[in-house]
Amino acid sequence: MTQKRKGRWKWFSLTLLIIVGAGYFGWFWQPTYVESMQTSSGVQMKFRTHGDKIEIYRNQAWQPFFVKGVNLGASLPGHYPGELPISKEDYLRWFAQIDAMGANVIRVYTIHAPVFYEALVEYNRHKDGEPLYLMQGIWSPEEKLSEKKDAYLPEIREEFRQEIADAVGAVYGKITIPEKSGKASGKYRANAGQYLIGWHTGTEWNPVMVKQTNQLHEATAPYQGVYFQAKPHATAFESWIAEMIDSVAQEESKYGWEHPMTFTNWVTTDPLEHPGEPIFQEDLVSVDPTHIQAGKWDAGYFAAYHVYPYYPDFFRYDKTLQDVKNSSGQIDTYKSYLQKLKAHHKDMPIMVTEFGVPASPGIAHIGNLGRDQGGHTEQQQGQIDAELLHEIYDEGYAGGILFVWQDEWFKKTWNTMRFELPEDRRSFWLNVLTNESLFGVLGMFPSKDGVIAIDGDSSDWDKLKPEEKQRLDANAPGYKEIWMTHDEGYVYLMAKLDKPFQPDKEQLYLGFDTLPGGNRHAPELGDHTLDEGLETVVVLGTDEESSIRIASNYDFHTRLYGKRYGMLPVNPQEMQDDSGVFKPWKLAVGLEMEPPDSREYHPMEEVVVGKLVRGTTNANDPAYNSLASWQVKGDTLELRIPWMLLGFTDPSSLQVMSYKDAGKAFQTETSKGIRLVPWIVERRSQTVTGLGAAHSVYPVSKLPRYEWKPWEQVGYNERPKQSYGIMQKAFQQIKQNETKQ
Repeated sequence: MTQKRKGRWKWFSLTLLIIVGAGYFGWFWQPTYVESMQTSSGVQMKFRTHGDKIEIYRNQAWQPFFVKGVNLGASLPGHYPGELPISKEDYLRWFAQIDAMGANVIRVYTIHAPVFYEALVEYNRHKDGEPLYLMQGIWSPEEKLSEKKDAYLPEIREEFRQEIADAVGAVYGKITIPEKSGKASGKYRANAGQYLIGWHTGTEWNPVMVKQTNQLHEATAPYQGVYFQAKPHATAFESWIAEMIDSVAQEESKYGWEHPMTFTNWVTTDPLEHPGEPIFQEDLVSVDPTHIQAGKWDAGYFAAYHVYPYYPDFFRYDKTLQDVKNSSGQIDTYKSYLQKLKAHHKDMPIMVTEFGVPASPGIAHIGNLGRDQGGHTEQQQGQIDAELLHEIYDEGYAGGILFVWQDEWFKKTWNTMRFELPEDRRSFWLNVLTNESLFGVLGMFPSKDGVIAIDGDSSDWDKLKPEEKQRLDANAPGYKEIWMTHDEGYVYLMAKLDKPFQPDKEQLYLGFDTLPGGNRHAPELGDHTLDEGLETVVVLGTDEESSIRIASNYDFHTRLYGKRYGMLPVNPQEMQDDSGVFKPWKLAVGLEMEPPDSREYHPMEEVVVGKLVRGTTNANDPAYNSLASWQVKGDTLELRIPWMLLGFTDPSSLQVMSYKDAGKAFQTETSKGIRLVPWIVERRSQTVTGLGAAHSVYPVSKLPRYEWKPWEQVGYNERPKQSYGIMQKAFQQIKQNETKQ
C-alpha cells in the first residue's frame, strides 16, 4: 500500500511538473489545435483548391479563402540574405505588424533560419483569432539553370531535390541542415506545417534556358509521378516542373499532410502571346501551368504569377491590351492582362504572388497609368499597390501577395548596378536611385532618419554630437554658417544665410568637388574661374529648376550609353576636362533595340533623376514627402543629396567614380572628402556673391573638406511607410473569408 501511494504521488508530481513547466517554458510545451480535415486515407488538410478558388477548412466546413499576402525577404541593412541576419525578435515584431496590416499570408521565397519557424509558431499560438499562414517557397538552382541552360542535368535535379527535402523538413521541424555558405542551416524543431497554406516551388525562369531545355529533351515522355503528372502536350520543361512538384508532394506525404501546390511563374514565360512586345526574349517561350495536373493529391494545384504593371514593355505598347477600362474610365492594360490570364486558366485557381511598385527617387521602367518602377512617394506607392490589389480581387483571382514587406539595401537594378562599385558592398549603403531596394511597406531608413528632418528648422542639428557634424563655411559671403553630416543614404547640409532666401529673385548654387578634375568654368559660375574643378553642382530656386547637375565628361549616363553602347549622341568637346557643361542627372528606363533583337525599332528612353523636390522629410508632418530633398524657411536652408548623385559608387569605402574611362568596366578612386563651393546669383543683375571678384580665380583647393571614416557596420531606423496604412485599409476592405464570385 505504501508503495502504491508513493507511485501515485510520483505520477501526480510529474504531472504537476509538466503543467507548471508548460506555463514556465511557454510555447514549446504548450499544446495547440489547428482545425483541419482528415481524409479517408488519414491525411490532414487545412487548405485545398476547389474550382477556381482556394478553400479553408473552418468550423467543420470548406469555405472560400482569398489570400491577402505579403512577401517577406531574408535580409537586413548591412547584410545579404545568405547571412540570415534576422532575429526571432524581429520576426515576432514584424508578424504583429503584418497581422495588424490585415494580411493573412506571409510568403517566403526560400528556407529561412530556424528562428523564423519558431517565431511563426510562437506568434500564432499566442494570438487570438485566425493565424498568420505561411506560403513556403523552394528556391531552384537559379544560377546553374541560367548558366547550363539544361534543367535535366543530374547535378541540377539532385540539388533541387535536396532543396525540396530541406524545405519540407524545415517547415515540419524535422531536420538539421548542415552549414553551407549563403544557405539557411541549423536545427529545425518547430512544426509550422499546421500554418502552411501551400508550396511555391521554383524561381522566375530564364526564357533562353527554358527554350534550350525543351529543344534538348523534346523526345522526353511526359512525367507521370505518384501525385502529379505532366499532360500529353506538356513541354520538356513543364514535365520537369511536374517532376519537381511531385517531389515536394512525396516529401510532404511523409508527414501525413497535403497542401496546395504551385510553381513560380512570371509574365515573361506566361502562356499568352504578346504581339506588341518589342523584345523577342520577353515573349520567347511559354511555361503553362495548365499542362500539369494533380493526381492523388486532394489538396490540389493552382497557378501563380509575378505580375508587375511596368514590365515587360508590352504593358505600354501591346494594342491587344488596350481594350479594357478601369472604374475611372481609363485604358488599363494591367486589368486587361489579368482578365486574359485568368481566362486561360479556366476552372483553376490563379494567384498573383508578386505585385507592387517602389517608393524611390530612382526609376527603372515606365508603366501605364503612371505605375512606373519607381519615382513614387510613399503615399503614391500605397495608392498604386492598393489599386493593383483591388484589380486582382475584382478579376476573380484566388489571392494577391504584395512585394514586399521590408526594404532590402543589397538589391540591384539594371540601370544603376554598373555604377555601384565594389559590387559586394551594396548592403553597406542605401542607394535610393536603385528602386529595387525600396519596394517595402516597412521602411529601412538610414540612421539620420528621425534625427534630422529636412524642414528648414535647424534645431535638430544642434542635437548632433560635435563629432557627427562639420562646419564648412570658410569665407563664404552670403552665408553665415554651413554644416554638413551624412549617413548610409545621404549627405546632409544646413546653411544659415545672410538674409532670407527669395527663389523668385535669386538662385543658390552649391558646387561639389570630390576628386581632381571637373569644371573650373561654366555659365553657372558667371565670370569666375576655379582653381579646382567641380564634379556636380546643385541649383536651388523655383520648383522647375531646382536640381543637381553633373559635369559632362563625368556623366555616368552618357559615358555608358553614349560612349560604350552608342545609344546616345556624344559631343567630343563635352568629353574634355573642364568642358564648362553641367548636364542633367539621368537614368535609363529603356534601351535602344532594333531588329534582329527586337520586332521593331525601340528607342532609348531616359528620365531626369537629379530633380530636387522642395518639401519636408518629417514623417510626423502632414506635408511629409518621402522624395523631398530640400527646404528653406527664412534664412535657414536644409538639403539632403543621395550619395550616387555626388558621384559616389560606395561611400562606405569612400569610392567615387573615376574620370579614367578605358575598357568596358568603370573605374573608381578613393575620395579624400567633399569640398563645398557655395555662391548666390541675383536673377536680375546676374551678380555673383561668394566667388570673389569677377574674372578672378577662386581657390577651391584651399577650402576645407568634409571628411568621414569608412564604415563596416550600418545603422538604420525601421518604421512603416505611408503605404502601410493605405494597404491596411485596402486589405481590410476585402474580408478574410471573401472571394469574388
